[in-house]
Amino acid sequence: MPPSKHPAEQYARDVAGGRIVAGQLVRRACDRHLHDLAHGKDRGLWFDANAAQHVLDFFGFLRHSKGEWGGQPIALEPWQQFSLWTLCGWKRADGLRRFRTAYQSVARKNGKSTICSGVGLYLLLADGEPGAEVYACATKREQAKIVFGEAQRMARASAEIGKRLTLLKENMHSVATASKFEPLSSEADTLDGLNVHGALIDELHAHKTRDLYDVIETATGARRQPLVFNITTAGFNQQGICYELRTYGQQILAGFDKPDGIRDDTFFYLDYTIDPEDDWRDPACWPKANPNLGVSVKLDDLERKAAKAQQLASAQNNFRTKHLDEWRQQNVLWLPMDKWDACRREISRASLARKKCYGGLDLSKTRDTSALVLAFPIGNDLFALPFFWIPRGQAQHRERTDRVPYTLWAQQGLIELTDGDVIDSRVIRQKIRELAREFNLVELRYDPWNATDTAIELRENDGIETVECRQGFASLSAPSKDLESRLLAGTLAHDGHAVLRWHASNVAAKGDDNGNIRPIKPNHQDPKKIDGVVALIMADAAAMVHPEDSGPSVFTL
Repeated sequence: MPPSKHPAEQYARDVAGGRIVAGQLVRRACDRHLHDLAHGKDRGLWFDANAAQHVLDFFGFLRHSKGEWGGQPIALEPWQQFSLWTLCGWKRADGLRRFRTAYQSVARKNGKSTICSGVGLYLLLADGEPGAEVYACATKREQAKIVFGEAQRMARASAEIGKRLTLLKENMHSVATASKFEPLSSEADTLDGLNVHGALIDELHAHKTRDLYDVIETATGARRQPLVFNITTAGFNQQGICYELRTYGQQILAGFDKPDGIRDDTFFYLDYTIDPEDDWRDPACWPKANPNLGVSVKLDDLERKAAKAQQLASAQNNFRTKHLDEWRQQNVLWLPMDKWDACRREISRASLARKKCYGGLDLSKTRDTSALVLAFPIGNDLFALPFFWIPRGQAQHRERTDRVPYTLWAQQGLIELTDGDVIDSRVIRQKIRELAREFNLVELRYDPWNATDTAIELRENDGIETVECRQGFASLSAPSKDLESRLLAGTLAHDGHAVLRWHASNVAAKGDDNGNIRPIKPNHQDPKKIDGVVALIMADAAAMVHPEDSGPSVFTL
């Protein structure tokens, strides 16, 4: 096939001509390729269509290792062909590969791991480099083993590839070429002595420091045509190495065709993301971040997640970063108060007598509010019954700083003032004992920061089951997401308690790169309180591990 008729070249022309839906950055990447075909020779660059086709032919020997296409040959989509065709086809005047660093960003489920693993196998076996060292790199060893494991499964699934390799638990190697492929992390005992021909860095946005990246880049100096292949989705850390490379790539795309622009002929940049002016809710823009839409990315799945993202801020953050490849701020206000208010229910406390419930306890000393929330599973609903305390000696000062009516709330019975300038935990322990007699308190979860002594006394002296609940993603993500889901479904119930509502209106959700969330203050110095929501989430965590039989709700009787 003549190079000009190749699907990868046709893709570039169709994107540049507006015939394929693509974002501004992808259009500029295609423009750059077409511009260099016309003018690259002025800088000693030339395009080797045979080399470009060679990598595509190599992928033809690979097979999917799992999922709905498990065992089937990999059929590259035109956008994937363009990526590999451009990356491997461009040469310098000396015949060596032009691009030494690649940055490719695309939303999840668009085949990143497949491309990354295939590139690693190509660099290991087919790049003509004797004694090639190829590494799947990550800050954590388990993360590094994800891409390596996928490459190893692909090698086993392909008779042509597998027979050329010896496959060990954490090593693939070719005796014939003295080449190896291994996982590598910053946790390794030593990173000295590396002689890197190929480095695959999956999910670069997760790297909190640039240390590992700098080690890898330094270790390529002795190779003829090394390649550091970074592939990622968007993230939150806009001070890290990933955002730094992203910014640099955008500067290259902005200036490659301008006399005074930044031109780095060694840096390959391809970024599938929506444009700043796009309405993220509009499905018409989704193909910009999801070039595999309709293939590995399912429209109905995106529609379902987008619908949830329009209701909850934390779900929106996750949808826009992971499915639209859009860089976002990590902390966002979380609970929509119209949904919260819609969950208000009328229920008498007497009707809850001796019913099973689960508690969450967040104790403070002076500045924060001490909060206890009991969660009652009632049919499909979870009813929240909150209790709050602050020191009496702090009440008037706190009214000025927090700008809420603590004294009025105390008169209304919504909050209790304990004597002195610090919380009297004895008052709270006595209240918990009374509640345990009034209701069937199955389990009480507590933040160990201030509540360990209280929890021990309640367990040893009163026989109340207490369980430590640390305030990290591991403990809080699942119940935080459950609270979100209940809010959307209307199966969270409360009596409209003003203090709990205020805390709900203040809380933000912090996300991590794995889609976990936990409650935090939007600003650590902000006097607004969130302790009631934290206690509710801990109570929900206890309820989740003690599932109740679903039944009719008392709210509909």
